[in-house]
Amino acid sequence: MTGARGRARRFSRAWDDLRGRSARRVVDLVRGQIAVARDGAGLARATATGATDRPAARARMTEVEHEGDAARGELVETLRRVLATPIDREDLFRLSRSIDDVLDHLRDYVRETDLFGPEDLGFAVEPLQAVIDGLAELDAAVLKMLDDPGSVTVAVLATRKCCNRLRQLCQARLAELFRGPLRMETLRERELLGRLDAVGRRLGEAADALADAMLKRSH
Repeated sequence: MTGARGRARRFSRAWDDLRGRSARRVVDLVRGQIAVARDGAGLARATATGATDRPAARARMTEVEHEGDAARGELVETLRRVLATPIDREDLFRLSRSIDDVLDHLRDYVRETDLFGPEDLGFAVEPLQAVIDGLAELDAAVLKMLDDPGSVTVAVLATRKCCNRLRQLCQARLAELFRGPLRMETLRERELLGRLDAVGRRLGEAADALADAMLKRSH
């Protein structure tokens, strides 16, 4: 009997270890996808500050997008095979899709800066910094899923605050534009502000996906 109990305990420990490694693998893949999105946001900000010229940024963003697609593809494939996940698979898929949407809108933003050709992109520096900060906060929240799950929902609020900051910055800039004369430059900038606002909305959806998943897990 003692031998049977010992074997059962060893099996249980081995199973828990395997489940833990599977969950850690999933978390690492989600964080990898966030890291690529942060690279895209950093590239977009570099065009706004003038550190990277627009055609070069557009070409590099194509590569970053492919990296993001590869990261998402690896995560989706892994979800089909792993024994355990830190949150439900459908919630992980929703989170991954929202992160991918963030990168897609960043790609469109960089392409449109090159296509529309506004004279000055300085207005985009602070909103894009808010995106970078929000992705960093999302990464921190994802990291807590395994080691401190009770704090994830609170951590996600920091991402939401960054999204709100981005929206407020875009709205303030639009209000400033509309107080002046209507010029072609005004229309170009308005389109790009709309794209940045879309980035913020997708980032907010990623935060909501993670918060909702953790709420389900707690019940």
